[in-house]
Amino acid sequence: MTSGVHLQPELARAFQEMGFLEYTDIQKKSIPLIQEGKDVIGQSQTGSGKTAAFGFPTLEKVSHNHGIQSLVLVPTRELCEQVASEFRKFSKYKKTNITSVYGGVSINPQFAELRHADIVVGTPGRILDHLQRGTINLSRVKVLILDEADKMFEMGFVEDVKRIISQVPRERQTLLFSATISHQVHDIVQNYMKNPSKIKLQPYVEQEKMAQYFYNVDSRDKFSLLTHILKHETPKLAIIFCATRKRVDVVGTNLNRNGISCLSLHGGLSQNMRKKSIGMFHKNEARILVASDVAARGLDIKNVSHIINYDSPKTSKEYIHRIGRTARAGSEGKVISLISEPDHDNFRNVLSDRSIVVQQLQLPEFQRVPFFASERRHGLGQRRDFHSRSSPRRSYSGHSRTRYGEQRMPYHSGERSHSYERRSQSPHSGERSSHNYGERREGQQYGERRGSYHGRFRQFS
Repeated sequence: MTSGVHLQPELARAFQEMGFLEYTDIQKKSIPLIQEGKDVIGQSQTGSGKTAAFGFPTLEKVSHNHGIQSLVLVPTRELCEQVASEFRKFSKYKKTNITSVYGGVSINPQFAELRHADIVVGTPGRILDHLQRGTINLSRVKVLILDEADKMFEMGFVEDVKRIISQVPRERQTLLFSATISHQVHDIVQNYMKNPSKIKLQPYVEQEKMAQYFYNVDSRDKFSLLTHILKHETPKLAIIFCATRKRVDVVGTNLNRNGISCLSLHGGLSQNMRKKSIGMFHKNEARILVASDVAARGLDIKNVSHIINYDSPKTSKEYIHRIGRTARAGSEGKVISLISEPDHDNFRNVLSDRSIVVQQLQLPEFQRVPFFASERRHGLGQRRDFHSRSSPRRSYSGHSRTRYGEQRMPYHSGERSHSYERRSQSPHSGERSSHNYGERREGQQYGERRGSYHGRFRQFS
């Protein structure tokens, strides 16, 4: 390799054995600066190789059994596991204790691990917990790394990060990596970094290889259209993004019931379940992942051929983060958004970014498929679905007391559907749902309530 980057022999050996053929742009520009001891701001998208960009030169500065010498702060448990795993691969030939510290799992095993750690990768909440308990010592930290800083601050961790920084020595090297430089990120740069060198790269996603489409679909037909797309597109790997945890569960359950095998990923699952889903998806043991936005940032999932927005993201920034999972490293990708009336305001916000060009497709002919939601009641584990006798008399098919095995196909456009989602707010995830799908008069035509769909968005050719 003639990039001008020179790593310690044991690290260079690990780099080559991991299958890297050459250094990426972010690595070529960041590694020499970090090796010189400079503070660095790296602005690059997920998938650009930034973990290796700060991981390898950080490992060069760490000695075994000299206390915690580097702290990496990340926004999510999944990214924490991923970064720690990458550091362990990087240090294959250099003895270094890497400890991952995050919530959602027992804190007790972390006490012993922290006593022997050389590098700690953690989420802000759990790091603060250890600081308050006196079970982590940051007095020897030489390199502080803020990874996915914009996401971390969007999730409300800015004050936590400031409190953690106050416990780290002032004489340190600070590295900050972020897809965007928000006001909060800029504030951290101004107050906690010393004459940082800024590296800004073009998006790693290759836009010319990404096809972006949307369908204008009735709320009642959205799931049926989804199943039609999955069966006819036959994606290599697909991520289906939903707005809430509950929507992820409902869509995932119904896909499996309709013979489409998939996995689910959201913040409400246990850590073991989340790790299992990510691991199976990484290994291509499952080709469809239904996820909330927890999977939109930070996770290194390669070879994703399709991104399907079952619910529109709220902003263009969130849209870009989602679609950044596909069309990477020269591969082609397709983005399909399913837009129904509850999505209009959000999708209009997405399209306010003129750099996003999405083509509308005509709805294909497809058959409606069975769809029902279930919920726990009275703590007894009883389920209520659209087709059971305990349900309200209005069922999905429009006939009272229609049971799951007795539905008549195909359905007709004038039939009513029962709303499956109530307004809810999770105190942990910030995910919110205000969509009541299917609440309309029997026989009401799409677009009557708030004006024609075609009049509300600019058209694309």
